[in-house]
Order: sequence, then C-alpha cells, then structure tokens
Amino acid sequence: MSTRKERVEQLFAEALALPASDRSLLLQTQCGDDVELREQVEALLASHASLHGFLEDGENSEFYESANALRNSLPTDEMPGDRIDRYKLLEQLGEGGWGVVWMAEQKEPIRRHVALKILKLGMDTKEFIARFESERQALAMMDHPNIAHVFDGGATDRGRPYLVMELVHGIGITEYCDRECLSYRERLKLFLKLCHAVQHAHQKGIIHRDIKPSNILVTVNDGEPVPKVIDFGVAKSTQFHLTDKTMFTGFNTFIGTPVYSSPEQLESGGMEVDNRSDIYSLGALLYELLGGRTPFDPEHLAKLGLDAMRTIVKEKDPPRPSLCFEKLSNEEKEEIAGKRECPPSKVESKLRGDLDWIVMKCLEKDRGRRYETA
Repeated sequence: MSTRKERVEQLFAEALALPASDRSLLLQTQCGDDVELREQVEALLASHASLHGFLEDGENSEFYESANALRNSLPTDEMPGDRIDRYKLLEQLGEGGWGVVWMAEQKEPIRRHVALKILKLGMDTKEFIARFESERQALAMMDHPNIAHVFDGGATDRGRPYLVMELVHGIGITEYCDRECLSYRERLKLFLKLCHAVQHAHQKGIIHRDIKPSNILVTVNDGEPVPKVIDFGVAKSTQFHLTDKTMFTGFNTFIGTPVYSSPEQLESGGMEVDNRSDIYSLGALLYELLGGRTPFDPEHLAKLGLDAMRTIVKEKDPPRPSLCFEKLSNEEKEEIAGKRECPPSKVESKLRGDLDWIVMKCLEKDRGRRYETA
C-alpha cells in the first residue's frame, strides 16, 4: 500500500502528463470524495505552473517544500539558441503530455529544419522514458507519406531522450477542413488518405490508440492538402515489444482521449485493444468531420466520473450524424453547412444513407461488428 505522500506524487505525475484541459477529469475519477487529496495534487500543479517560485500555504507546506526542492534541483528549460547534439533549437512549437516539441536546425550531414521532441524536465521517470522510447521505435518502423517520418534520436547530456522528426507545418484536420470550407467530397478524400496511413501502421503491428483531430495535422504540398499522423506516444505493438523498459498503466485508468476512445479502450487501461479500437476512433473523427459535432459531448463527459463515462460510451448509442444535425438550431445548422459549402437543407440528405451507415458501423459497441481494417 502506498503512503499518502506517494499517492499525491503519483497523481501529480499522472496529471502533469495530461493536457491541462484533461486534468480535472483525472482528479475527479481518481480522488473521488477525498477532497484533501485533490487539493494537495492541485497545489503541486499550481506550484509547477508558477514561473516565479512557489505559493506558500501552511497546511500544505510539506508538499510545497517537496515540489520546490524538486524544481530547484532540475536544470533550466531549453531556450532558443541552445544546442542538443547537432541540432540548434529555434522555436518552441508545442507542448504535450510529457514532451516539448521544438523547431530545430540541423547543419550536418545535411542542412534542414526538423521537429525535435524532448522529454519534459521532471518527467524523466522510468515510465515516461519507456513511453518516449516506445514512440521513437513505433515511428522508426513506418514509412508512409501520411505519417510523420523519424530521422534521428538520442539523449541529452543529462540523459533525457529526444526524437528528431519531419517538420510538419500544419493544423488539426477538423480545423483545416472548417477553415478552408472543404466540401463533403474533399473532406472524404482527405479522410481516405488518413485511413491508408492507419492501415499502414496496423500492417506494421502498431495501434495508435489516440487518433483525434490534433494528432492529424494537415499541410499543403503543391496546392494539395496532405494529412500527417503524429504522436505515437501511447501506441501499442501487437507483434513485439517497442521498448525493453517496463510500461505500466494503472488500474482503473485509461489511455487516450475519452470522446474518441472505444468502449474497450476505456477498460483496464486499454491494454486488450486491437486494430478495431483505432477503427472506432476513425469513426468518431469522421462523425465530427461530417456533422460538426463529436458523437458524445466532451464537456458533458468531463463532468462525469470515470464509471459513468464508461457506462455512456459502452451502452449509449450516439445519434446518426444526419439525426444529430437535424436536432441542431437553425443558427448552428447555418454555421456547419457554410463550412462545408452545402445549403443546410441538403446536409441531412448528404449524410443520410451510406455516410450514416459507415460512421455508425465504425462506432459499434461490439468490436466484432466494426470494420476489420481501416
């Protein structure tokens, strides 16, 4: 049985590995009615986010002191102009659960700009190093025009692993489609390219486990939109170990993003998933690309406990995309239809039939009733 302090530190690490928007759901499901536990974890998160030291609170002083000592023992974050091996950091592009992505300049043996992903300070535990190395190995196995290529990898002088990838100048697939007001036919052409990429990963024995709009970036080459699958940080291999290090998913936790995750992925850390879990996620993404809404309301799911959320995803069937659109207000219909170059009066007829059927087959609760392949 872990001590109270160990439990707080464990939850702090788990929350830190998530986007800020997902931390509330984690704490709600893991802390339950233990208000003190949640407050202590939130205190550490607030301290970690502070740029100028730590807040002081007599009741939680032990945890502030622990976090302060940890922070002061770590080196400073990377800055533009710093060098990691033969790569010069130019600009921070983004920050995920446990990695920071930089645009970097490589000067040898060839000159080019690359994306360099490095494990965050304070996240260099065995668990996160294992996940980082797993992502590096998964990407190295694949060679597809719609999957970001990996070029190199290594470790800093202090032992934090890094990954060098193709630099993708793009935005999330749903944002791109809406910004460019792509028609249904154009959206489906883009989605087909994504399906080919996921199929390639599956043929290599890799299940992505976190297919969602922000992990599908769209860039433009010679006037043609090209989707690129990124972030294989929680990928699972069905054929062999991606890393020699141990990866552990805690009991009663899950991997992925709830609104795009299959029912089986929400059970026991999603360890017993197969390719059809990614098929479900593709269906949830297609649902959104077509109808402008996700199968389940993410804000509603975020307010529920883990058990209630699982029950909804496992037992409640979302409405067909055409029916979902039909129930929207006239103002919402106008907005969604306008981003698809389609009159509101014709949207339902375009969705009704094959597109409704294809999406709902992907979203079957029983994975045996879903498509076998992307």
